[in-house]
Amino acid sequence: METPGSQTSLHRANLERVVRAVRMAGSLTQAEIARSTGLSAATVSNIVRELKEGGTVEVTPTSAGGRRARSVSLSGDAGIVIGVDFGHTHLRVAVGNLAHQVLAEESEPLDVDASSAEGFGRAEQLVNRLIETTGISPGKVIGVGLGVPGPIDVESGTLGSTSILPGWTGINPREELAGRLGVPVYVDNDANLGALGELVWGSGRGVRDLAYIKVASGVGAGLVIDGHIYRGPGGTAGEIGHITLDESGPVCRCGNRGCMETFTAARYVLPLLQPSHGPDLTMERVVQLAREGDPGCRRVIGDVGRHIGSGVANLCNLLNPSRVVLGGSLAEAGELVLGPIRDSVSRYSIPSAARQLSVLPGALGGRAEVLGALALVLSEMGDSTLLESTLPAATHAFT
Repeated sequence: METPGSQTSLHRANLERVVRAVRMAGSLTQAEIARSTGLSAATVSNIVRELKEGGTVEVTPTSAGGRRARSVSLSGDAGIVIGVDFGHTHLRVAVGNLAHQVLAEESEPLDVDASSAEGFGRAEQLVNRLIETTGISPGKVIGVGLGVPGPIDVESGTLGSTSILPGWTGINPREELAGRLGVPVYVDNDANLGALGELVWGSGRGVRDLAYIKVASGVGAGLVIDGHIYRGPGGTAGEIGHITLDESGPVCRCGNRGCMETFTAARYVLPLLQPSHGPDLTMERVVQLAREGDPGCRRVIGDVGRHIGSGVANLCNLLNPSRVVLGGSLAEAGELVLGPIRDSVSRYSIPSAARQLSVLPGALGGRAEVLGALALVLSEMGDSTLLESTLPAATHAFT
C-alpha cells in the first residue's frame, strides 16, 4: 500500500510528471523533459524506458542543437481526443491523438437559429463519421473538448444569456454532448479555446502569457497567464468586448452603452458599409476589399483596429502579457488592422508594457477553436487513467 513520501508513491509521481510534460507539449526530447520536470537526466531516461516498454510513449531519433537526441511523444495507440467547435455559422469537428497529431477534421454550415437539440444531433453525427473515417475503435476516445460562442457559468455549467446563440441560453452543453457520446466532455468558450489552440499549435507557441482576441459577431478574449487559461471565479474573464469606450455610444446587447463590441463586431461594422457595398456584405469580403485597396473598407478596418487597440492597452496595463494574438477573419487584414492596434497600444498603455508586447495575427485561422478544443482535453485529462490503461501489471505493482 502506497504511503505519502514512499518510494512507490514518489516513483508514481515522477511517472505522472513525465507523462504530463509530454502530453502538454506533444513531443519533447529527454533533455527538455528533464528541464521542464526538474528530474535528473538519469531518472528521465529510466522513466522513458519504462513508459516505452508499457506502450505509453514512443521514442524517435531527432536532433537538438546539432546533436543527436531522442524525441518522446505519447503513443498514437494510447487514445484519441475529439474537438467540437460550435460557431455562429458553422460546426467544426477534429479528431486527434495524444501526440498532438490531427487525424481527421471536417466542418459544415450551422444555422444559428437551429435548436440546440438539432445542433448537438449534428455534432454527434459528425463525430461518429470522423471516428469511422480514422478506423479507430470508439473505445479509444478519452474525451471531447467542446467550444461554444458564449460564457459558461462555472457553478451551473450552463450557457450564459449573453451568448451569440440566443436559443441555447440555459443549456448545459457538457451534459448534452456527454449524454450522446458516452465519454467525458470538457467545455469552454470559443475565445479561450482559440487561445489554447494558438498557444499549443500557433502564434502563441513559446510564451507563457498571452491574450487571444477574437472579433466576429461578438468580441472576446482568451487570457493565458503563466501557461494556463484564466477564467475568473464566474467563468467570464476575458469579456473584452464590453470594455466601455464611449459611455454615450450605441446601446450594446449587454445593456450598456459604448462597449468596444459596438465599434468592432461585425453586426455593428457592416451596416456602415452596406449602403455603398450592398446588403450581402460580409466581414470576410470587407477584409478582401480592404486588401485590394477599397478606401471605405480600409478606413473601417483601420478604425476597428484602433478601437481594439484601446482595449488591448487596458489589458497591457492590467496584466502585462508578452503577446496578443488576433484571431477571426479580421486577422486576415494583416497590417491594415495590426498597425492601428499597435498605435493605440503605444498611445494608451504604460510604455514599459507596450515595449514588451508583440501583436501578431493568429496562425490557425478558423481552426484555432477546434484545435483548442483538442488541447482542452489534453490539458484537463488525468494522467493516472492513461498510466493504468497502458503500463504492464508489474509496473502497477511497483508504483
